[in-house]
Amino acid sequence: MTAHTLRVLAATVALAAAPGGAPIADAAQVGRGTPASCTSAAVVAAVAGGGVVTFDCGPDPVVIRMRQTAKVRNTNPSLVLDGGGKVTLHGGGVRRILYQNTCDRAQVWTTDHCQNQATPRLVVRNLTFAAGNATGQSVDGGGGGAIFVRGGRLTIINSRFRGNRCDRVGPDVGGAAVRALSQFRNLPVRVVGSTFTGGRCANGGAISSIGVSWAITRSSFTGNRATGRGANPARGGTPGGGNGGAIYLDGNRFTLALRDTVIEGNTAPEGGGAIFFVSNDRTGTATLAASTLRRNRSLGFETRGLPGVFFLGARPPRLIEGTRLIP
Repeated sequence: MTAHTLRVLAATVALAAAPGGAPIADAAQVGRGTPASCTSAAVVAAVAGGGVVTFDCGPDPVVIRMRQTAKVRNTNPSLVLDGGGKVTLHGGGVRRILYQNTCDRAQVWTTDHCQNQATPRLVVRNLTFAAGNATGQSVDGGGGGAIFVRGGRLTIINSRFRGNRCDRVGPDVGGAAVRALSQFRNLPVRVVGSTFTGGRCANGGAISSIGVSWAITRSSFTGNRATGRGANPARGGTPGGGNGGAIYLDGNRFTLALRDTVIEGNTAPEGGGAIFFVSNDRTGTATLAASTLRRNRSLGFETRGLPGVFFLGARPPRLIEGTRLIP
């Protein structure tokens, strides 16, 4: 395990601690030892309650079909949702799975600077999110078929995202798996040891954000696709979108740090088959370390010398430690 990864995991432990450093006591356990006891209603209640949530669904892997979206209450300082490597939360292809929004009054509006507050701190780990669908969701621009987060902090560890969806067209909607906005003090969303496959959305077939930084380590993005047409802003006569087959990042000052990660076989009808990175004021920066990007198709445009990438920022992305970009 690299020193960088150890630092990430140490930071995650800190995120899962109550103010003052004391561990959070288990708030809820979904299930009573059988698959039948692990229900959508139990997940929704546990997420609303906050704290550390674990699952006891028996010895075998289990799929929990979500009948409604689980929503984080803004009065909870932290939620750690840990599937133990055996739990799939399944959206049935019709609903978003997990939602956090510090500016949504329905989840309790706790401050007049809702766009920049430290909590809730959301950590998801050892979980699979499958067939989530945010199509038609319009709050804060929609997106995030598996997870939508605005405000607080988001960390994703050892989790899998399969076949998630959001709106097929649109100039800025994005993130078939994850959509992130307004992270506290622009601290990065952290993704460690996770996989994103088969996502489909107008932009960002896996992840999408506006003005949010990301630190992605030991992860993979394969077979994701942006589905829009007409780019951003939309060309006349088109619905817009089609950027970022795997990753779509937009805004002003933000960063991308990619390490020990593979992005392969993703497609964008417009720009950035692997990564679409546009810093509007040209202050954003990116570093790709010990990573491989290959066979990512940009059917419209990409930055010369960066196969699969469309990049506008303060300077070209740093490619270090053997990073390879292969057409």
